[in-house]
Amino acid sequence: MIQISNLQKNFGTKKAVDIENYTICQGDMLGLVGNNGAGKTTLFRLILDLLKADRGHVTIEGIEVSKSEEWKDFTGAFIDDGFLIDYLTPEEYFYFVGKMYGLSKEEVDERLQPFDRFMNGEVMGQKKFIRNYSAGNKQKIGIISAMLHHPRLLILDEPFNFLDPSSQSVIKHLLKNYCEEHGATVIISSHNLNHTVDVCSRIALLEHGLILRDIQNVDNSAEKELEDYFNIQAF
Repeated sequence: MIQISNLQKNFGTKKAVDIENYTICQGDMLGLVGNNGAGKTTLFRLILDLLKADRGHVTIEGIEVSKSEEWKDFTGAFIDDGFLIDYLTPEEYFYFVGKMYGLSKEEVDERLQPFDRFMNGEVMGQKKFIRNYSAGNKQKIGIISAMLHHPRLLILDEPFNFLDPSSQSVIKHLLKNYCEEHGATVIISSHNLNHTVDVCSRIALLEHGLILRDIQNVDNSAEKELEDYFNIQAF
Protein backbone atom coordinates (compact mmCIF):
# COMPACT_ATOMS: atom_id res chain seq x y z
CA MET A 1 0.00 0.00 0.00
CA ILE A 2 2.59 2.58 1.14
CA GLN A 3 6.32 2.36 0.51
CA ILE A 4 8.65 4.92 2.12
CA SER A 5 12.15 5.01 0.66
CA ASN A 6 15.14 7.07 1.81
CA LEU A 7 12.75 9.76 3.04
CA GLN A 8 14.27 12.79 4.70
CA LYS A 9 12.97 16.19 5.74
CA ASN A 10 14.97 18.81 7.61
CA PHE A 11 13.98 22.11 9.15
CA GLY A 12 17.24 24.01 9.44
CA THR A 13 19.57 21.83 11.47
CA LYS A 14 16.70 19.73 12.87
CA LYS A 15 16.11 16.39 11.17
CA ALA A 16 12.33 15.99 11.30
CA VAL A 17 12.03 12.74 9.32
CA ASP A 18 14.75 10.26 8.36
CA ILE A 19 13.32 6.89 7.28
CA GLU A 20 15.41 4.64 5.06
CA ASN A 21 12.80 2.02 4.26
CA TYR A 22 9.33 1.31 5.65
CA THR A 23 6.33 -0.54 4.26
CA ILE A 24 2.69 -0.20 5.32
CA CYS A 25 0.57 -3.02 3.95
CA GLN A 26 -2.99 -2.98 2.67
CA GLY A 27 -5.37 -3.54 5.59
CA ASP A 28 -2.89 -2.47 8.26
CA MET A 29 -4.27 -0.60 11.25
CA LEU A 30 -1.12 1.32 12.14
CA GLY A 31 -0.58 3.57 15.12
CA LEU A 32 2.22 6.12 15.05
CA VAL A 33 3.44 7.06 18.51
CA GLY A 34 6.21 9.31 19.79
CA ASN A 35 6.96 12.31 21.95
CA ASN A 36 6.32 15.89 20.85
CA GLY A 37 8.60 16.76 17.96
CA ALA A 38 9.12 13.12 17.00
CA GLY A 39 8.09 13.87 13.41
CA LYS A 40 4.65 12.26 13.30
CA THR A 41 2.77 15.14 11.66
CA THR A 42 5.69 15.89 9.34
CA LEU A 43 5.63 12.27 8.16
CA PHE A 44 1.90 12.49 7.50
CA ARG A 45 2.38 15.69 5.52
CA LEU A 46 5.10 14.04 3.43
CA ILE A 47 2.89 11.02 2.73
CA LEU A 48 0.06 13.36 1.66
CA ASP A 49 2.41 15.51 -0.47
CA LEU A 50 1.73 18.58 1.67
CA LEU A 51 5.47 18.97 2.22
CA LYS A 52 8.32 18.55 -0.22
CA ALA A 53 10.89 16.00 0.90
CA ASP A 54 14.56 16.92 0.90
CA ARG A 55 15.36 13.41 -0.25
CA GLY A 56 13.59 10.17 -1.06
CA HIS A 57 9.98 9.49 -1.91
CA VAL A 58 6.66 7.96 -0.88
CA THR A 59 4.57 5.71 -3.10
CA ILE A 60 0.95 4.72 -2.50
CA GLU A 61 -0.15 1.65 -4.45
CA GLY A 62 2.87 2.18 -6.68
CA ILE A 63 2.05 5.85 -7.34
CA GLU A 64 4.76 8.32 -6.34
CA VAL A 65 2.77 10.95 -4.46
CA SER A 66 4.85 13.92 -5.64
CA LYS A 67 4.48 13.01 -9.31
CA SER A 68 0.80 12.10 -9.64
CA GLU A 69 -2.49 12.85 -7.91
CA GLU A 70 -4.23 9.57 -8.72
CA TRP A 71 -3.75 8.32 -5.15
CA LYS A 72 -6.00 11.11 -3.87
CA ASP A 73 -9.08 9.38 -5.30
CA PHE A 74 -8.82 6.58 -2.72
CA THR A 75 -7.25 8.48 0.18
CA GLY A 76 -8.94 10.30 3.07
CA ALA A 77 -7.14 12.40 5.65
CA PHE A 78 -7.68 14.84 8.47
CA ILE A 79 -4.63 16.50 10.00
CA ASP A 80 -6.10 19.65 11.58
CA ASP A 81 -9.00 22.06 11.17
CA GLY A 82 -7.13 23.80 8.35
CA PHE A 83 -8.59 20.99 6.21
CA LEU A 84 -12.12 22.33 6.85
CA ILE A 85 -13.97 25.04 4.94
CA ASP A 86 -15.11 26.88 8.01
CA TYR A 87 -17.56 29.30 6.35
CA LEU A 88 -19.83 26.37 5.43
CA THR A 89 -22.25 24.53 7.69
CA PRO A 90 -21.37 20.86 8.35
CA GLU A 91 -24.17 19.79 6.01
CA GLU A 92 -22.83 22.01 3.21
CA TYR A 93 -19.32 20.76 3.80
CA PHE A 94 -20.29 17.08 3.77
CA TYR A 95 -22.23 17.57 0.53
CA PHE A 96 -19.27 19.45 -0.97
CA VAL A 97 -16.88 16.64 -0.06
CA GLY A 98 -19.34 14.06 -1.37
CA LYS A 99 -19.69 15.90 -4.68
CA MET A 100 -15.91 15.84 -5.15
CA TYR A 101 -16.11 12.04 -5.07
CA GLY A 102 -19.23 11.73 -7.21
CA LEU A 103 -21.67 11.10 -4.37
CA SER A 104 -25.25 12.36 -4.51
CA LYS A 105 -26.85 14.09 -1.51
CA GLU A 106 -28.84 10.93 -0.88
CA GLU A 107 -25.66 8.86 -0.81
CA VAL A 108 -23.99 11.34 1.56
CA ASP A 109 -27.01 11.23 3.88
CA GLU A 110 -26.86 7.42 3.89
CA ARG A 111 -23.11 7.41 4.65
CA LEU A 112 -23.59 9.85 7.52
CA GLN A 113 -26.01 7.54 9.34
CA PRO A 114 -23.33 5.32 10.97
CA PHE A 115 -21.89 8.49 12.55
CA ASP A 116 -25.10 9.50 14.32
CA ARG A 117 -23.90 8.37 17.73
CA PHE A 118 -20.49 9.97 17.17
CA MET A 119 -22.08 13.32 16.29
CA ASN A 120 -24.32 13.02 19.37
CA GLY A 121 -26.89 15.52 18.09
CA GLU A 122 -24.32 18.36 18.23
CA VAL A 123 -23.20 18.59 14.60
CA MET A 124 -26.12 18.41 12.17
CA GLY A 125 -29.06 20.79 12.14
CA GLN A 126 -27.38 23.47 14.25
CA LYS A 127 -27.70 26.20 11.59
CA LYS A 128 -24.22 27.60 12.15
CA PHE A 129 -20.92 27.67 10.34
CA ILE A 130 -18.12 25.22 11.11
CA ARG A 131 -15.97 28.07 12.46
CA ASN A 132 -18.49 28.53 15.29
CA TYR A 133 -18.27 24.94 16.52
CA SER A 134 -16.19 23.72 19.45
CA ALA A 135 -12.79 22.13 18.82
CA GLY A 136 -14.28 18.72 19.59
CA ASN A 137 -17.06 19.05 17.06
CA LYS A 138 -14.67 20.41 14.42
CA GLN A 139 -12.64 17.27 15.04
CA LYS A 140 -15.72 15.13 14.46
CA ILE A 141 -16.58 16.97 11.24
CA GLY A 142 -13.03 16.49 9.95
CA ILE A 143 -12.89 12.78 10.77
CA ILE A 144 -16.29 12.10 9.20
CA SER A 145 -15.45 14.05 6.04
CA ALA A 146 -12.23 12.04 5.66
CA MET A 147 -14.18 8.77 5.82
CA LEU A 148 -17.20 9.82 3.77
CA HIS A 149 -16.02 8.49 0.40
CA HIS A 150 -14.90 5.16 1.92
CA PRO A 151 -11.19 5.60 1.16
CA ARG A 152 -8.88 2.60 0.93
CA LEU A 153 -6.30 4.67 2.82
CA LEU A 154 -7.31 6.75 5.85
CA ILE A 155 -4.85 8.99 7.71
CA LEU A 156 -5.83 10.77 10.93
CA ASP A 157 -3.49 12.90 13.03
CA GLU A 158 -4.41 12.82 16.74
CA PRO A 159 -8.05 11.78 16.14
CA PHE A 160 -8.79 11.56 19.88
CA ASN A 161 -7.83 15.17 20.55
CA PHE A 162 -10.60 17.41 21.89
CA LEU A 163 -13.09 14.54 22.09
CA ASP A 164 -14.95 13.69 25.30
CA PRO A 165 -14.55 10.13 26.66
CA SER A 166 -17.79 8.89 25.08
CA SER A 167 -16.79 10.17 21.65
CA GLN A 168 -13.32 8.67 22.02
CA SER A 169 -14.89 5.30 22.71
CA VAL A 170 -17.23 5.59 19.73
CA ILE A 171 -14.52 6.59 17.25
CA LYS A 172 -12.33 3.69 18.35
CA HIS A 173 -15.12 1.27 17.44
CA LEU A 174 -15.86 3.11 14.19
CA LEU A 175 -12.23 2.98 13.06
CA LYS A 176 -11.77 -0.71 13.89
CA ASN A 177 -15.03 -1.62 12.14
CA TYR A 178 -14.13 0.52 9.14
CA CYS A 179 -10.76 -1.18 8.73
CA GLU A 180 -12.33 -4.64 8.97
CA GLU A 181 -15.38 -4.00 6.78
CA HIS A 182 -13.58 -2.17 3.96
CA GLY A 183 -10.18 -3.85 4.15
CA ALA A 184 -8.83 -0.32 4.38
CA THR A 185 -5.42 0.81 5.55
CA VAL A 186 -5.87 3.10 8.55
CA ILE A 187 -2.99 5.13 10.00
CA ILE A 188 -3.40 7.24 13.12
CA SER A 189 -1.05 9.16 15.36
CA SER A 190 -1.75 9.70 19.03
CA HIS A 191 -0.10 10.74 22.27
CA ASN A 192 -2.52 8.44 24.08
CA LEU A 193 -0.87 5.02 24.28
CA ASN A 194 -3.99 3.31 25.65
CA HIS A 195 -6.18 4.40 22.75
CA THR A 196 -3.51 3.49 20.22
CA VAL A 197 -2.99 0.02 21.69
CA ASP A 198 -6.77 -0.54 21.85
CA VAL A 199 -7.25 0.29 18.18
CA CYS A 200 -4.09 -0.64 16.27
CA SER A 201 -2.73 -4.07 15.41
CA ARG A 202 0.64 -2.59 14.44
CA ILE A 203 2.49 0.27 16.08
CA ALA A 204 5.46 2.31 14.85
CA LEU A 205 7.52 4.10 17.48
CA LEU A 206 8.92 7.31 16.04
CA GLU A 207 11.58 9.45 17.72
CA HIS A 208 13.70 12.23 16.21
CA GLY A 209 12.33 11.36 12.78
CA LEU A 210 13.42 7.72 12.99
CA ILE A 211 11.21 4.64 13.29
CA LEU A 212 12.89 2.92 16.24
CA ARG A 213 10.49 0.00 16.62
CA ASP A 214 7.81 -1.70 14.55
CA ILE A 215 5.61 -3.59 16.99
CA GLN A 216 2.96 -6.21 16.22
CA ASN A 217 0.21 -5.60 18.77
CA VAL A 218 -1.57 -8.87 19.52
CA ASP A 219 -4.16 -8.66 22.31
CA ASN A 220 -2.67 -5.35 23.50
CA SER A 221 0.75 -6.98 23.86
CA ALA A 222 2.47 -3.73 22.81
CA GLU A 223 1.23 -1.81 25.84
CA LYS A 224 3.97 -2.88 28.25
CA GLU A 225 6.76 -2.38 25.70
CA LEU A 226 5.58 1.15 24.96
CA GLU A 227 5.06 2.05 28.60
CA ASP A 228 8.52 0.75 29.47
CA TYR A 229 10.07 2.76 26.66
CA PHE A 230 8.40 6.04 27.52
CA ASN A 231 8.99 5.60 31.24
CA ILE A 232 12.69 5.14 30.51
CA GLN A 233 12.67 8.29 28.40
CA ALA A 234 11.08 10.26 31.24
CA PHE A 235 14.12 9.92 33.52
